[in-house]
Amino acid sequence: MNKIKDMLRKILPEDFILWTHKARGILAAFLYGFPAKKLKVIGVTGTNGKTTTCNLIAKLLETDGKKVGLATTINFKIGQKEWKNNSKMTTINPFLLQKLLKDMVSEKCEYAIIETTSHAIKQFRHWGIKYYGVILTNLTHDHLDYHKGMTDYRDTKLELFSHTPDVSIINRDDPSYIYFAKKPAKELFLYAVDDKADVTAKKIIYEEDKTSFALIIPDNQISITLHLPGKFNIYNALAAASFGLSQKMTLSTIKNGLESVKGIAGRMETIKTDKKFTVIIDFAHTPDGLQKVFETVKQFAKGKIIHVGGATGQRDKTKRPLLGALAGRFADIVFVTNEDPYDEDPWQIIEEVAQGVARGSAKKTDKVPGKNFFKVLDRKQAIKMALTLAKKDDLVLITGKGAEEVMAVGNRMVPYSDKKVVEEILGK
Repeated sequence: MNKIKDMLRKILPEDFILWTHKARGILAAFLYGFPAKKLKVIGVTGTNGKTTTCNLIAKLLETDGKKVGLATTINFKIGQKEWKNNSKMTTINPFLLQKLLKDMVSEKCEYAIIETTSHAIKQFRHWGIKYYGVILTNLTHDHLDYHKGMTDYRDTKLELFSHTPDVSIINRDDPSYIYFAKKPAKELFLYAVDDKADVTAKKIIYEEDKTSFALIIPDNQISITLHLPGKFNIYNALAAASFGLSQKMTLSTIKNGLESVKGIAGRMETIKTDKKFTVIIDFAHTPDGLQKVFETVKQFAKGKIIHVGGATGQRDKTKRPLLGALAGRFADIVFVTNEDPYDEDPWQIIEEVAQGVARGSAKKTDKVPGKNFFKVLDRKQAIKMALTLAKKDDLVLITGKGAEEVMAVGNRMVPYSDKKVVEEILGK
């Protein structure tokens, strides 16, 4: 199926392909009766941090007594009912999306929080949805296989901000913020770390499993202990807090909501074991995301960092050696392995990632094949080897799939979970 789609993309004009996408979006909205009109829809876009930000916003709203619907890369939620997203799509197709929104309306949800990708915007999956609030997390290298460059990638996301939403929330520290801040909105919030903005974080203390900071707004502040590690999660929390402020939540409500989140599945998730080393899984699959994860774990890693990762097939190939270079730079031991190859040759993907490992090392001789640098086709075997090599105080970091429970191989979705693999190996 993917090969047929690729062939059609090559022979059919792009305008025609986009027209078919738009027709699907229009049909879906009419079929389900434009349910978004009865909801306050919040769209969260950006390269990294969308899933965590969506879940944090949902928790804030629930803490404030609101009934919420949610659609992200990892989970769906309608009120108290929650289930996993195993579709391998962040923003689902328009028919499923409109049905989900209709179900939210039926369950009397007031808000719908939708993780909204550039693919979804370009393909009109969100057609017929008037966004009440829009949020930009950041904009970094990704999806350049689909977009014509970073400008096209940025401009596609700008479309989400181009219809005068009630609330616009933008990361002031992201270089692209100025483009988004120019778009009119009834209310604009800028957030930043240690910078001038409407919502900021200062007095930051980083720890292995949490981050403490002062959440500062004009004329007031409150201390927050966020049970999510890393600077990037402070940004996610600030985005969520900004939305809470737009809804007139008190700082104490925002504090209670943020502090009640004890973790996000597959996002810097520590796997509990009885071993003397640490195992963390994370969804990081872009150069910027992976670098931030490495920088975070580097702060508290006492021993060696052992990394297991790869790159997804049928996605931006230019980032593959960049991912390898980051592993070569930050990790003491590197395993490059299979990761959702789709219709591509998994060995070819591994080789393209591996090419960057030596480049990222301080010296080209730092990573020696068979000693501290391995190319392993079977992902489960790569994880087993990494766990076997781990000693006291070492940290095994497994990236790329996060909480996913399937692997895309050809046209099939094969059951697979990094977390279950780790638990099975260590359980034995």
